Amino acid sequence: MSIWEVILAFVVVVLMLVALLANVLVLMCFLYSADIRKQVPGLFILNLTFCNLLMSVSNMPLTLAGIIYKSQPGGDQICHIVGFLETFLTTNSMLSMAALSIDRWIAVVFPLSYHSKMRYRDAALILSYTWLHSVSFPIVAASLSWVGFHHLYASCTLYNKRPEDRTQFVIFTGVFHTLSFLLSLIVLCFTYLKVLKVARFHCKRIDVITMQTLVLLVDIHPSVRERCLEEQKRRRQRATKKISTFIGTFILCFAPYVITRLVELSSVVYISSHWGIISKCLAYSKAVSDPFVYSLLRHQYKKTWKDIINKVLKRSSINSSALTSESHNRNISQLNE
Repeated sequence: MSIWEVILAFVVVVLMLVALLANVLVLMCFLYSADIRKQVPGLFILNLTFCNLLMSVSNMPLTLAGIIYKSQPGGDQICHIVGFLETFLTTNSMLSMAALSIDRWIAVVFPLSYHSKMRYRDAALILSYTWLHSVSFPIVAASLSWVGFHHLYASCTLYNKRPEDRTQFVIFTGVFHTLSFLLSLIVLCFTYLKVLKVARFHCKRIDVITMQTLVLLVDIHPSVRERCLEEQKRRRQRATKKISTFIGTFILCFAPYVITRLVELSSVVYISSHWGIISKCLAYSKAVSDPFVYSLLRHQYKKTWKDIINKVLKRSSINSSALTSESHNRNISQLNE
């Protein structure tokens, strides 16, 4: 193995371990907190977490084996199953992010009618569509034998080995990425920009009220006035940062891989295998960033995780106290004897 292959293998191992840990933490928070389970977005986050966990235990290990051995890991049947899962899970993850953005859009733009427009039944219908949409493309690819080990990405993925099917495969790949990556990106941009517009409008209203209050309070201390102005600035930046993170991580992780897949079809531009694996690692990194972007950095999940830690520590402390007391009683009984 070259130094580049060693580095790429190490990156895949890190991504796999962090993705497993982070998504397991999200799953634990979901199972522990009744408040999180009651919320409609929790269904979308649970679906996204399921996709990320399955990607971490199925596709990432085989990509690691493909980098190390430079050949197809396992038999054709295993590779076909993993390639099917890769197409399904990637599409499902993208559509789950789009569903989360739609939920935020309805909650912010239509707050009074949110509970009537986004119920558990509505969320279940959206998830049903994401599954139906996501499973249709790998079924077509598998039926046409367009799934196999691709050396450019060291992965079991969409791959056409028959030159006579090239035109059909190009059309299929273009439609697939248009209805998965591009559609999800359009929904993300539309919904989150609407959310940002509403957030900025509310910030302006709050800023006007704050400035009027500061003008009326002529005896206010300069340090208090300065803190109020700093809070205004942070408030304006907060929504922009969050929305930039949602859209930015989606583009950064998926766009290089999708563009590489489309450029590869032209057979004119040479693509290095190292870049192919790097673009694949960027796509895998979405499974690492999703738990933090959508869950673990939110206040409710932080509180839930702290409650879990405190409960575990308290139980350990109680068990330790019980063992100490039992040992103390045993020593006293031995002395009495």
